[in-house]
Amino acid sequence: MTDSRQASRRRARATTARGRRRRRGRGRTLLAAAVSLLVLGTAGAGWVYTRLNGSINTFSADGVSDDRPPASTKGSNVLVIGSDARTSGNSALGGGDANDVGRSDTAFLLHTYADQKHAVAVSIPRDTLVDIPPCKLPDGTWSKPQSGAMFNAAYSVGETPKGNPACTQNTVEKLTGLRVDHTIVVDFKGFAAMTEAVGGVQVCLPQDVYQRDLNPNRSTRGKKIFAKGPQKVSGQRALDYVRIRHGIGDGSDIGRIKRQQAFMASLLKQIKSDGLTPSKLLPLADAATNSMTVDPGLGSADKLVAFAMSMKDIDLHNTKFVTVPWKYQGARVAIVHPDADALWAALRADRTLDGKDAGGERKGGTAASPSAGAGASDSGGGATGSEARVSGAGVSVAVHNGTTVTGLAARAAEVLREHSFTVTDATTSAVRDQATTVIRYGPGEEERAGKAARLFPGAELAPVATPGITVLLGRDYADRPDASASPPSTDVPAQVAEEARSADDNPCSDLSYG
Repeated sequence: MTDSRQASRRRARATTARGRRRRRGRGRTLLAAAVSLLVLGTAGAGWVYTRLNGSINTFSADGVSDDRPPASTKGSNVLVIGSDARTSGNSALGGGDANDVGRSDTAFLLHTYADQKHAVAVSIPRDTLVDIPPCKLPDGTWSKPQSGAMFNAAYSVGETPKGNPACTQNTVEKLTGLRVDHTIVVDFKGFAAMTEAVGGVQVCLPQDVYQRDLNPNRSTRGKKIFAKGPQKVSGQRALDYVRIRHGIGDGSDIGRIKRQQAFMASLLKQIKSDGLTPSKLLPLADAATNSMTVDPGLGSADKLVAFAMSMKDIDLHNTKFVTVPWKYQGARVAIVHPDADALWAALRADRTLDGKDAGGERKGGTAASPSAGAGASDSGGGATGSEARVSGAGVSVAVHNGTTVTGLAARAAEVLREHSFTVTDATTSAVRDQATTVIRYGPGEEERAGKAARLFPGAELAPVATPGITVLLGRDYADRPDASASPPSTDVPAQVAEEARSADDNPCSDLSYG
């Protein structure tokens, strides 16, 4: 009996041991499977990044001006250009000669606020009369500045099939006094592919549209290509929709901009409704990168992904679309002042269209890093990306206006404070004919003075025997577009705010002008 009980105990212990081994075996198997999935997932992500990286085209930052507005510690600005260049197969969609000069068909400046919960896109009509600053030509020389030129002419400076996005960026910075952190160019093919990747975009037509409305050179009105009312479009039909100008409203570019804004709102709504999942985003990212040209600061998949994800928390209702305040000047469009100045000032101050402060320090991510913008450099001489990394914490500066321009010291003090400098004084100097800005610094303060100098391109550094740092503003600073004598109000004109479209608006509302 005793032997029988002992045998039973041995069998029980053996069974228990086998159970433990089986459980340990199952545990090891599950762990191995988990590790394998992790490795496969990482490899897959690597493959995706490699694929996207191989599709990203960049334009040279050599053409970005050294004379740029100061970088902001608040919101970020991205210039989006819709190109009608016919290169790389785009002529099949848009018609025209594949070797024709590249032109910008549409453009808007997207301002993402520092709270990363609000955004506003400001459209600039292509016929707007602006001043185009010097731009780099294909032979390496720089063009002469142009006054009263059409805005879309900036993209054609140099007359190359691929266009000149750096020149358009220079023009927008001169026009707005805002530093452009990134520039993105989307062509016909990329636009059409993106609309297909999301399964189509909901649009609306205020009336029936015929072939002649798209091509006014036709002798007859042709077939009906769009019926009045809501419908979903993608590919070529989406491109036709955003290009329609004639036969709706007054047939102006302003009316077309309204429909383009409605389209962009619907596209954002479609992407949001699909969810930001890899299965949805990969086809969209693939389509975009294949026909998109970006500045070097967005020239890799990880930077583009960081840029996209920095905007994921922006609510549709808080995404607004407006057109720069304008009026007709003959057959062209003129910018209305001071309304436009107030709009740019509001964006610089990170105030929303309804006057709310959406500012604060910019959060992390590629889009919120001013040093990532086109033309960023650590070299001296000019407002380069190095100023974006300026931290004036603990540095005290006195500012004196050495010109006859009223209010210049107050504006410079505002810029310094935005970069955390302590401004001890902002007054008018006894000297009123200073040509060049001079930054004087006492013994041992050269490095601190150098930080301040990054915010005043072209300023001279001058050592003095007395302690402290003093900025004496010259005429060169007064002539900068972002240093206007009397800081404009940051209250956006009521008409601009009232006419803004939200990304969640009905796609059938407010579709034409006239």
